[in-house]
Amino acid sequence: MKRRITLQDIALDLNLTPATVSRALNNHPEISDKTKRMVEETAIRLDYNRNKIASSLRSGKTHVIGVLIPTAEPAFFGSVVHGITNIANSNGYDVIIYQSNESHEYEIKGIKAFISARVDGILASISKDTVDCSHFLHAKRNGIPVVLFDRVNNDLDIPSVTVDDYQGGFLATEHLIEQGYKRIAHVSGPQHIKAFYDRLKGYMGALQANGIKYDPALVFAGDISIEAGKCAAENFLALPAPPDAIFAVEDFAALGVIKKLKERGIRMPKDMGVFGFCNDLFSEHITPGLSTIDQQTILMGQESFKMILNIIDNDDASYQPAKVVLNPVPVIRESSLRAAKV
Repeated sequence: MKRRITLQDIALDLNLTPATVSRALNNHPEISDKTKRMVEETAIRLDYNRNKIASSLRSGKTHVIGVLIPTAEPAFFGSVVHGITNIANSNGYDVIIYQSNESHEYEIKGIKAFISARVDGILASISKDTVDCSHFLHAKRNGIPVVLFDRVNNDLDIPSVTVDDYQGGFLATEHLIEQGYKRIAHVSGPQHIKAFYDRLKGYMGALQANGIKYDPALVFAGDISIEAGKCAAENFLALPAPPDAIFAVEDFAALGVIKKLKERGIRMPKDMGVFGFCNDLFSEHITPGLSTIDQQTILMGQESFKMILNIIDNDDASYQPAKVVLNPVPVIRESSLRAAKV
C-alpha cells in the first residue's frame, strides 16, 4: 500500500519547515508567490493529498460551502452555481450542491445534510413549495451562516442577493406597451415567493404608469413550468376579449405559452407578443426567439459567495451585511417585436 505523503515530506524535499509548507498551501500572505508556486508544484509531483479532516479540526473550518438549489433543470441555477464555484475555488473553498427538487421536505433534508457535513456556510434559494423557512434559522443557530439568493424571504433576518424583480416585471410590461400591445396578460408564479410576487407588482405598476386599467382576468395563477404556460394561454384565449400580449413570470412558462399559441395558429409577435423572465439558455434558440429579463446569474453567484465569505471571515453567524440587489437587464428578441419577421 502506498504511503501517504505528508507536509514533512514536502518540507524535506524543499529544505523548508513544515510550518512554511502549510502556510504556502493555505495561501498565507506572508509567504512569497515564488515559494507558494514551488510548494504547490512539489505537492503535485509528490502526489500530496491534504487531510482536510485534520485541517478542519485545527482551524475549526472545513473550507466547504453548501449550495442549496430548487432544481438543476433551468440553466439559471446552473449559471449561478458556476459563478459561485469559480470564486469559491479561487478562495480555497470546495462546494457541495444539494437539489431540493422544489420540495420543502427535501430542502430541510439538504440543510440537515449541510449541518452534518459541518460546512462553513450555506447559500440557498428557496423551493416553490416552501412557506415555513425555520430550517434556515436552525442552521444559523448551529453556528452556520446562511445567505439566500434569487428566491428569498424578507421575513427572515438573513442576508441575500437578488435581482430587482419589481423593476424586471415593470420593464418587461413597459416594453410590450411600447411595442403597441394594449391588452397585456401575466402568467404569475406562487405568490408566497417574493420574486414572483414582485414581478406581478412590477407588471401592475407598468400598467398603472401607462394609464392602462388592471384587469384581474388577465392574471393567471400559474406555476414555473411549461404546462402552466400552456394552461395560461388556453385560459387567456378563451376570454371574451383575449389579450394581445403575455408576460410570463419565467422562461419555462413563456415556452409553454409559445407552444400553445403555435398549436392554435397564432402568429408571434404580430397577433400576440410574448415576454419571459430569466434568459434561460433555450430562450435565444426557439422560434421566435424569446424576449426576456436577464438576472445577471454569474454576478449573482459571485456576490453570494463574497457575502458568505465576509460573514465567515468575521467569524460571526449573526453578522448582517447589507442586502445586494442587482439590476435586471432586458434582452429583446423576436417574440415581442411587432416589426420582427418570423
